[in-house]
Amino acid sequence: MRKTICVFCSSSNAVNEVYFEAARELGKAIAQRGWGLVYGGSDVGLMGAVARAVHLHRGTVVGVIPQTIHARGIAYETADELLVTRDLRERKAEMERRADAFIAMPGGFGTLEEIVEVLTLKQLQLHLKPIIFLNINGFYDPLVTLFEHYYEQRFAKADSRHLYYVASDAVDAAQYIETYQPPVVESKWL
Repeated sequence: MRKTICVFCSSSNAVNEVYFEAARELGKAIAQRGWGLVYGGSDVGLMGAVARAVHLHRGTVVGVIPQTIHARGIAYETADELLVTRDLRERKAEMERRADAFIAMPGGFGTLEEIVEVLTLKQLQLHLKPIIFLNINGFYDPLVTLFEHYYEQRFAKADSRHLYYVASDAVDAAQYIETYQPPVVESKWL
């Protein structure tokens, strides 16, 4: 069965080139494995870079973009499927529904909100899909430190570490998805 990988990432063109290179590598890794991409539907920033790389390597791209952002003229119109939703909540629900795995590339508040929501859903045992933080240039180190603080202070159980994986690059992320076995995690309630 063909997998669909949901990628959350920045829509900023102002970020360092190292992140664009990682987005292109991720798009290539997705397409070369015969997987599809579902993502936020934009043609700018890392979002556009990963989508173009998937297409460049003959993969399929599904963009899911809210009407308010589509109206700004920044949609990836050459997506194999471009779904325009009423709002961000509908967009997230559609991306989550279609995804077999989630990867968070570096991004801003939206990326963080999206990946933490799917992490929370997994913690509540509402899905068992792989979740990966693509830690390019140490971008997610501070977030991982915050998560460790949660465990130390008992705001989350230490076995919650098994809910996600921190990958060093696109190949590491893809290998994790290929070998993924859902973790056995206790109820979140302490």
